Amino acid sequence: MSEAASQATLPRVLVAHGPNLNTLGNREPAIYGSMTLAEINRRLEARASELGCEVICFQSNHEGALIDFLQEHGPAARGLVINPGGLTHTSVSLRDAVAGSGLLAVEVHLSNIHAREPFRHRSLLAPVCRGQVIGLGWRGYLLALEAIMGLLGEA
Repeated sequence: MSEAASQATLPRVLVAHGPNLNTLGNREPAIYGSMTLAEINRRLEARASELGCEVICFQSNHEGALIDFLQEHGPAARGLVINPGGLTHTSVSLRDAVAGSGLLAVEVHLSNIHAREPFRHRSLLAPVCRGQVIGLGWRGYLLALEAIMGLLGEA
């Protein structure tokens, strides 16, 4: 089987990074860590290869672009790892896009949002996600991917 044909048969998991995550590594490292988004994506791709799946990573500072990404790539995917950043607490539209995608979704936050400012305690996306991984830094992304693949394997 060719590599292209092999790739086409792998389960696909989308990874959506919201606003300001492009500044990881420089932005408040005491809160968000020193790893860059590119490094997180590389680790996700390596772990996906080990798990026998494919990840499609995308970052945008724009709500509509994240929704467009889900609508464009969602039909060919099985799962979604999403760190909506600040949109977690404000975006009904992104929440509706995740719900409408039908994807097995896990919400990720690098910091523990419940140990921070009160406005960060509420997630509009949590009710439409299978679970959350919060406060474990970049490792949360890998844990979310592993959970999605494990849950898909049980289905």
